[in-house]
Amino acid sequence: MFQVGSVFVPVTNLKKSKRWYEEHLDVREIDSWEGGAGFFFPYGSAQLGLIEVSEPQPTEFIIEKNQKNVYFNFVVADIDAAYKRLNDSGVETTDIHEFGGMKHFDFFDPDQNAFSVVDEDLNSPFHKENVRKMQQK
Repeated sequence: MFQVGSVFVPVTNLKKSKRWYEEHLDVREIDSWEGGAGFFFPYGSAQLGLIEVSEPQPTEFIIEKNQKNVYFNFVVADIDAAYKRLNDSGVETTDIHEFGGMKHFDFFDPDQNAFSVVDEDLNSPFHKENVRKMQQK
């Protein structure tokens, strides 16, 4: 019945951010409106919306003390290629880390919005193929 339709990201310069997201995340514009724009990814069904705001707003929350967590992540099939591509194009990233068979790193957009990139292990219950099996039950 329910599924994620769109994820919205606050940006302070819509024109600049549109170009950045198209260049670095391969999104394609669906349409734009006063103060915002909607995009689709070449794969998957979730959409991305950029909403212009007057000052930066967090895309992550605090778990405890200095530990933060992003609200959503991007899944890739080849995390090393995604990491290299972002770094080669000058995008700020953290190092790649491994946790429980999953590899992940964070990257930052022009507003310093933080996003995670993950590459799930095939044996993880969170891997899309294992989730798909659970959906079919």
